[in-house]
Amino acid sequence: MEKEDLKVLNKGEEEEMELQGYRLCRWRLALVGLGVLCTGGFLLLLLYWMPEWCVKSTCTRTTARDAKVVLLRSTDEFKRWFLARVRVMLAPGSNPFHSLDTQTTSPSSPSSPSHPFSSHASPPLANGHSPHHSDGSPAQELISRFGDYQPIQIRYFTFHSTKYYWNEEVQNFGVLNGLEDLQVSCSTLHSEHSAGLTRNQQEYRRLFFGVNEIAVKVPSVFKLLIKEVLNPFYIFQLFSVILWSADEYYYYAVAIVFMSVISIATSLYTIKKQYIMLHDMVATHSIVRVSVCRDNKDIEEIMSTDLVPGDVMIIPSNGTIMPCDAVLVSGTCIVNESMLTGESVPVTKTNLPNPTPGERGEEADSAYNTEEFKRHTLFCGTNVIQTRFYTGELVKAVVVRTGFSTAKGQLVRSILYPKPTDFKLYRDAYLFLLCLVAVAGIGFVYSIVLSVINKVPAKTIIIESLDIITITVPPALPAAMTAGIVYAQRRLKDIGIFCISPQRINICGQINLVCFDKTGTLTEDGLDLWGVQRVEKGSFHLSEENAYKENLVKSQFVACMATCHSLTKIDGQLSGDPLDLKMFEATGWLLEEATEEETALHNRIMPTVVRPPKQLLPPEPAASPDQDMELYELSSAYEIGIVRQFPFSSALQRMSVVARLLGEKRMDAYVKGAPEVVASLCRKETVPENFAEVLEGYTKQGFRVIALAHRRLESKLTWHKVQNVNRDHIETNMEFLGLIIMQNKLKAETPGVLQDLHQAHIRTVMVTGDNMLTAISVARDCGMIPPQDTVIIADAFPPHNGQAAKITWRYADKPSKTPRLEEVTISLEDNFHVDEQKPQELYHFAMNGKSFAVIEEHFPDMLQKLVLHGTVFARMAPDQKTQLIEALQGVDYFVGMCGDGANDCGALKRAHGGISLSELEASVASPFTSRTPNISCVPSLIREGRAALITSFCVFKFMALYSIIQYISVTLLYSILSNLGDFQFLFIDIAIILLIVFTMSLNPAWKELVARRPPSGLISGPLLFSVLTQILICLGFQTITFLWVRHQPWYTVWTPHTDVCNQSSHLNVSDHNDTELDDHNIQNFENTSLFYVSCFQYLIVAIVFSKGKPFRQPSYKNWPFVLSAICLYIFLLFIMFYPVRSIDEFLEIVCVPFEWRVKLFLIILVNAAASVLMETFVLDIILWKLVFSRDKQGSFVDTPAAQTPQRGINLGTYKCLSWLCCPRKMAPKARYMHLAQELSVDPDWPPKPTTTTEAKPRPENGSTYHIMVNS
Repeated sequence: MEKEDLKVLNKGEEEEMELQGYRLCRWRLALVGLGVLCTGGFLLLLLYWMPEWCVKSTCTRTTARDAKVVLLRSTDEFKRWFLARVRVMLAPGSNPFHSLDTQTTSPSSPSSPSHPFSSHASPPLANGHSPHHSDGSPAQELISRFGDYQPIQIRYFTFHSTKYYWNEEVQNFGVLNGLEDLQVSCSTLHSEHSAGLTRNQQEYRRLFFGVNEIAVKVPSVFKLLIKEVLNPFYIFQLFSVILWSADEYYYYAVAIVFMSVISIATSLYTIKKQYIMLHDMVATHSIVRVSVCRDNKDIEEIMSTDLVPGDVMIIPSNGTIMPCDAVLVSGTCIVNESMLTGESVPVTKTNLPNPTPGERGEEADSAYNTEEFKRHTLFCGTNVIQTRFYTGELVKAVVVRTGFSTAKGQLVRSILYPKPTDFKLYRDAYLFLLCLVAVAGIGFVYSIVLSVINKVPAKTIIIESLDIITITVPPALPAAMTAGIVYAQRRLKDIGIFCISPQRINICGQINLVCFDKTGTLTEDGLDLWGVQRVEKGSFHLSEENAYKENLVKSQFVACMATCHSLTKIDGQLSGDPLDLKMFEATGWLLEEATEEETALHNRIMPTVVRPPKQLLPPEPAASPDQDMELYELSSAYEIGIVRQFPFSSALQRMSVVARLLGEKRMDAYVKGAPEVVASLCRKETVPENFAEVLEGYTKQGFRVIALAHRRLESKLTWHKVQNVNRDHIETNMEFLGLIIMQNKLKAETPGVLQDLHQAHIRTVMVTGDNMLTAISVARDCGMIPPQDTVIIADAFPPHNGQAAKITWRYADKPSKTPRLEEVTISLEDNFHVDEQKPQELYHFAMNGKSFAVIEEHFPDMLQKLVLHGTVFARMAPDQKTQLIEALQGVDYFVGMCGDGANDCGALKRAHGGISLSELEASVASPFTSRTPNISCVPSLIREGRAALITSFCVFKFMALYSIIQYISVTLLYSILSNLGDFQFLFIDIAIILLIVFTMSLNPAWKELVARRPPSGLISGPLLFSVLTQILICLGFQTITFLWVRHQPWYTVWTPHTDVCNQSSHLNVSDHNDTELDDHNIQNFENTSLFYVSCFQYLIVAIVFSKGKPFRQPSYKNWPFVLSAICLYIFLLFIMFYPVRSIDEFLEIVCVPFEWRVKLFLIILVNAAASVLMETFVLDIILWKLVFSRDKQGSFVDTPAAQTPQRGINLGTYKCLSWLCCPRKMAPKARYMHLAQELSVDPDWPPKPTTTTEAKPRPENGSTYHIMVNS
């Protein structure tokens, strides 16, 4: 049925949503209005909290096309609901890329007839709506200017700062991103989009794309206040305050209002501050004056807010902060992209290639997109430091995206509208609160029944029954839970770890696998030149220490080292990639760049020039080897000009330059990059036969190897042709020149930190863009792969010539003595208590990015097995790093990621805990940023995370017990139609609970990482056992107290004249005031006895739950907590044994005989002993080791070198206790544990070195595989 259509927005993207169309229904609206009046506004609140209920109760379903309101639901695991109102705007056309100067239906670009929005325009009213000239549309002026056009209704809605327009062609709403929507080719960008727009075109496009501004509106305090106050928790507090006021509990009501006001004020201050910080970060230089080219060749200065996709802006020579995403069409820019990447190394951006008609093929002239052509794209928010340009031909860039569609806009949107943090603790917290509500429900019914039986007035029944609910759900819970995280954040800041996502601190306590980038993270950032190995006539020379020699100064090898880089001078200092810098400095050459004045004298861009120092040049002409004679002519000055750069691309793994020697007519091309890639671009006869062996020799020793190559270009390639040629035409048929060997030293802290992580059963994985063998070597050197372990390299190949995709397995050589490599089985003692498992094999998988991509596509079920023991992932592209994180999370690992921020942004954001080692706090990609530039921050973060997590558990358990203890007291007192007094509640809630809860969170983290991890949720065996046993103990002792006091020989129903103290007490407190009879029956012996016992119970459970080792420092080191507890103990003992009349009257407690106080003290002592015994001995010593040792059961997958569980435990006892206390623990919950158990009994795993695994397609989705043994 058409009305029930369900649309999907942003299909396949991170923000994928389902959309349903609705229109307002008047009779439903009237019914809801009536309901709101009847419920006193509560229904309105409910509809505010539940957008789907709001829409479904006030609207009827309709098609998305006719909808006035759309209901959106995210398709991720959170299934969140949103609503948006559909608006209508009038415009003279329906496609922003149509040209209004000619015809509405004629696209300005012939390459874009298939643009999704193009079908709107013909006919203008194809959607059947009659146009409404409504509310002074911003388009009115434009419409009147184009009077020939009939205005068209454009329907759209705004969601999360993005406009979604109705697309008639696909019958769905869609986003207008910018110029990329046209799918224009590079040549079309140059030919048809580089002239600029007319003013009319610009104004017309602005109707659709809006103002070019990333507007972070700072909400008013009033708006924030309303939003904060309407939180369900504060509404519950308001309900509680009204109830307490009705029951004349004014002091407690005032105290709660005071707490709430402080809480709301703090929250408002924090939120407002974050908004202001974000607004200031975005607003800095976001609105600037820019020069744009108009269609008539005029240059006009406008505000950057007026820019639209298709505008051609001129980049000023002195640099600027980019106000939009734009693609360079002429000139070169040097840009600092630290705002986006966290890496402050300047990046050279070159103009977009413009293939000539003869060169245009599918590959050469592909459609432009920002990701593929990012080396030619200037991103919003990045700082253009300087430009290089031609005279008369300014540095121009075509605006591609504006506003929130830009790279910076997307980043700001991800901060403004973050995904909720999905963590078991928070889900369990809601479950736990529901349990408390259920307990409150039982008390609610009990109090009503009891009151009805005792014929209590209706008003009292209602108040006291509702009061039970307010007692059971603690009002200070959110503030108490937040305290631990705030303290942890402060401690992290003290050790140099800056956090922008505090909720992630708790999640870091669960991390059991950490991925590390290699260069700059595990190893030193800079590379040192270890040596060079030149190639001549297809064979290697002996390795040389450096290239700083007179006899090499004019060789192509040194020329390549001196020219093939992206270095530039900024304020007279050489700047650029550290590797390029080391390589260039090793030559000893000088680099000179043309000044603006020099550039202006020439009719083309002045190239960067490099030349050797005079002392290296021979004093007179010297004979050169034969192959060099044709390449060099001796001249008075020996200089090489860099004519064109093709910047380094991580996808291509190489960079190249076109250079010309002074006085030469022909140009030279130089390439440097990954040895395997460069060798594949060279003529076979120039690559030495032993290339693979030599390369392997270096990489196994952990060296970073870079290959160089050269080609003499054809004389027909003129300077102008070179500026537009595609790099594929340059980087082919090269001559192999040799290898540069760079040494990448391990950071001093790396081995120690990795050893700490291994001892804590935390897996470590290396994910790097470097060579595979280099990565394996570094992994062995730093201890990530122990010397005795086997490394299995998985080489995957995509389907080729009708053959299925396959994986071949080979073993990397091991430096230590082991059995022959063909033998897979390594003889090890069976370490595990589960009988059916085979011996554990210590092996690690290694693979490169290409293999990872093939395995992910063709062997999805194999990928999960590989990531279980995958330790080295080399040559990984930035997006593959993110995919690896997702694959590890897919098997239930809690993944940490540590990188230097350059190409790890996606992975740092996706991981549960991403730590950037970049010192720039401007990098907002990572939840954590360490100012210490080494990996020692990782254990510190995990330790603090564990401490914060345990603190959260302690606080939650304590708050739950506080509620239940108070609930037990009140329920027992209700049975005699009594209650706790107003000031008793006040003393308990303020003096005991708040003081204790805010100081018990102050325990710092334990000084070292232990092998055990804290539980991930509240609904877990140990925590439930702990809470339930303490509840039973408290219930038991309160019940004993309540019943025992009534059986005392002196017991009588208390009245103001009752005096039992003088019968057995040496204290003379016989002077009593004749007070009025107590309406609430607060003052009685049961109340006083229960008040004393319950007060001590709060303190007992606080001490019992406030655990130290192994995750936090012992409580006795937390002096504010110890001091608070001691002061409260002294005060309570004092008022119990030495009653002070004024205190007794204030707390509404009565005098009881001294012998009963001694008995109460004995009850308290026995209660304390029972609580401590149950928590420390039974739970921590017996049950943790026997039943709840989750990590020990699964330790064989946490790390290959994991320690074994303790032996000597009777298996029958173990299974029996497991079944009784925690039956679900028998089967591990985490998927990686399931997989490890399956693989431990699989005879074909790990694959043997003589096997190939082939993909076999099957009818259903997915694939399977079978293993073949090579003959």
